[in-house]
Amino acid sequence: MTSPKLLFLRNFLKHPATLGSVVPSSRFLTERLLRRVDFHRARVIVEYGPGIGNISTALVRKMHRDACCVLIEVNPDFVRHLRRVFERDTRVQIVHGSAAAVEGVVQNLGFEAADYVISGIPFSTMPEELRFAILTASNRVLRRDGRLLVYQFTRSVLPDLTSVFASVDEEFEPRNVLPARLFYCCPKQSNGTSEGASHLTAEEHLSHLGPGSSAGVSPLSDVT
Repeated sequence: MTSPKLLFLRNFLKHPATLGSVVPSSRFLTERLLRRVDFHRARVIVEYGPGIGNISTALVRKMHRDACCVLIEVNPDFVRHLRRVFERDTRVQIVHGSAAAVEGVVQNLGFEAADYVISGIPFSTMPEELRFAILTASNRVLRRDGRLLVYQFTRSVLPDLTSVFASVDEEFEPRNVLPARLFYCCPKQSNGTSEGASHLTAEEHLSHLGPGSSAGVSPLSDVT
């Protein structure tokens, strides 16, 4: 079995524009990013482009037992790896697809909205139309008190974030390869609210989906 780091490097060499860095996120970046997550409150957390799952693993470790973590990944190699990593955790749902489809993904899992969306996908290298589609979908899928947490290696996405979101805070993490810019975005509007959300736990939501939706298996995925 290929080691996670070798798997990441191999995919970076094949698809450098979709990964953005030759090495996975550092623990320093992960810790700084997750400081902004209220794990006591959060019940639906989405991550775009989890890769080999460095941030995902820390996220799931801190997550409430009734929460759901939705990992959306376009790379089939990473999808297979993530399914192995999280195969025993029923709180984790892995979807092979585009972050632009986040609203449908969340709704298909039985949730009204997300508390947090975390993204490390390289916005600067993707087409403008796709970047805008992902950001606007992220704004819509968040609860009114939700947050989009973004980490990038340049500040080039900042004008797009400020045009879509109500406010954006920024931090810098030098202890990463490459040094990272972090952006914390408040939505302008939201289809879901904390008060209006269902009182079912994430586990109860997922139990209603039936066969084919257990941990590591998404009803939208075609990766085996």
